[in-house]
Amino acid sequence: MITGKQRSYLKGLAQKLDPTVYIGKAGLTETVVRSISEKLDASELVKVKIQEGCTLSPKETCQKLSEELNAEFVQAIGRKFVLYRQAANKEKRKIFLPR
Repeated sequence: MITGKQRSYLKGLAQKLDPTVYIGKAGLTETVVRSISEKLDASELVKVKIQEGCTLSPKETCQKLSEELNAEFVQAIGRKFVLYRQAANKEKRKIFLPR
């Protein structure tokens, strides 16, 4: 569980990110979930955008994904949301959260 200070720090980092995963009309497919997991493994922080044709709610989708992928919900704004998952290997960590 991340603290409010850590969440604010991650929001600042996410502000500079462009969405790297897009959810389309098909919704939350296995391919999308796998893609998000791979992006989290690679960079620890991922921004996802839900396309206009999709009827999913960003907050509900983000909560579901955070539980499924063992990730932390950072924020949801409009049709975008951000997830964070710390790298399991200490040598591969790119983001160091404040205490």
